[in-house]
Amino acid sequence: MSHNKIHRALVVIDVQNEYVTGNFRIEYPDVNSSLDNIRRAMDAADENGIPIVVVQHVSPGGAPIFARGTHGVELHPVVATRRRAHLIEKTLPSVFAGTDFHAWIKANDIDTLTVVGYMTHNCNDSTMRQAMHEGLDVEFLPDAAGSLPYRNRAGAATAEEIHRATTVVMHSAFAAVMSTDEWIAMLASGAAPERDNVFLSNQRAIAHRVAPENAVQM
Repeated sequence: MSHNKIHRALVVIDVQNEYVTGNFRIEYPDVNSSLDNIRRAMDAADENGIPIVVVQHVSPGGAPIFARGTHGVELHPVVATRRRAHLIEKTLPSVFAGTDFHAWIKANDIDTLTVVGYMTHNCNDSTMRQAMHEGLDVEFLPDAAGSLPYRNRAGAATAEEIHRATTVVMHSAFAAVMSTDEWIAMLASGAAPERDNVFLSNQRAIAHRVAPENAVQM
């Protein structure tokens, strides 16, 4: 999507106690570091007149995580104490699924989403994919996000592996990936973020893989 003037919203996904002190703790990057970057992104958005959408995942009472009425489901104070333009409660990974998010975007003439929060590989990932499919430009700040580890019958992966691989895939097609520092600097300069595509991402990987072989033959 190309616009003369960007109409951006910061989407703060599921920054809830469950991920910090509850039963579903973020392991990579360090959660205190990502929380600080989420704070900085929210403050920068507020200073630049960018509307902030706060998202809260809620499960039925008795669920092992995000159960309604528990401390874990509550928004973390870093988010709960800051100004927001809109609050969305969701029950599925994508912020678009079963909510008024799409209608809010249309009503506010939003064309670009900046995504922070948890988890990189689940709610962030599904939201960014759907946003791209909806024709929106997407930005992702991975140092203001995070993952946790998995093990199941398909295998196992650490939080770092999941976070890193998802971030690489996002930048290949779905989002412009940058640090919180880079995003804040971009807001000040008005510069456009660097974007990529799947073909070039793949070709760089192949070139990097074969470069040592070429060096040996020389």
